[in-house]
Amino acid sequence: MNKCIGILLLIILFSGCKEKTINLGKDISFDQEMDVSYGKDPQQKLDLYIPKNKDSIKAVFVMIHGGGWKSGNKTNLTFFTLSLMQKLPDYAFANINYRLADANSFVLPNQTNDIDSAIDFLLKKLNTNTKFISLGNSAGAHLSMLYGYNSFLNLKHHNKIKAVVNIVGPADLSDKDFANYSDYNFIEKHMIDLQSQIPNNLTNKDIPNPVYWINEKSPPTISFYGNTDQVIPASQKRILDSALNKNEIYNQSFEFSGGHLDWEKEKNAQFLIDKIEIFLKKVK
Repeated sequence: MNKCIGILLLIILFSGCKEKTINLGKDISFDQEMDVSYGKDPQQKLDLYIPKNKDSIKAVFVMIHGGGWKSGNKTNLTFFTLSLMQKLPDYAFANINYRLADANSFVLPNQTNDIDSAIDFLLKKLNTNTKFISLGNSAGAHLSMLYGYNSFLNLKHHNKIKAVVNIVGPADLSDKDFANYSDYNFIEKHMIDLQSQIPNNLTNKDIPNPVYWINEKSPPTISFYGNTDQVIPASQKRILDSALNKNEIYNQSFEFSGGHLDWEKEKNAQFLIDKIEIFLKKVK
């Protein structure tokens, strides 16, 4: 991302939030709707960006922020979303919030249900049967994979996921190396509601693991990991790549220079966006 584009996006980010139209130059413009409710809970809100030429929408990105499943906000992904819009003007973008886990609530099924509800809202809002791309970072990347792969959680629209973009996300929570995660104790206790009905052939450790659900019908996946990430171990990349390759799912994975949050740096962010653009051209 060059400096001119960066300055343009910053101007939009800080002064254009109340505008109904975002102009990104080179005849690229989007209709913008901020803090739209897609459910009854106050946390169930999204920012929606629709290309001016609505008839040309190739797919809809669902942007899912990170934060360890218990914090974070859609605004964490606003700048990256705007950067993707500049590169991919034929896609719509929905940057979502979801119900965060806390001492009295769980990640699942709340957060995957929220993704499902957001997609249901978007299908009705856009009056289209278009495909979706789930993109998330960190915990949001885990959710983006789980939503696209999992066939147990009774998700109404998960088969509409055309592709998954995983940015520094954990794909296998049962990996012994992941047990070093700083909030692992919280995740163990709050990942899944044990009151949910779990079939005898599954465990509460199977359900939240994206790699467990990968099969020959799983969506194409592109992944990015930091080569010095101290949060997501390198074993996660190997485990995910192996499962996708075993099931002959089209996939790509890349390492960028830096740690868990360094994908947001200008050089790395541009690297990710360029690779995502090329990847999507190969996905039908």
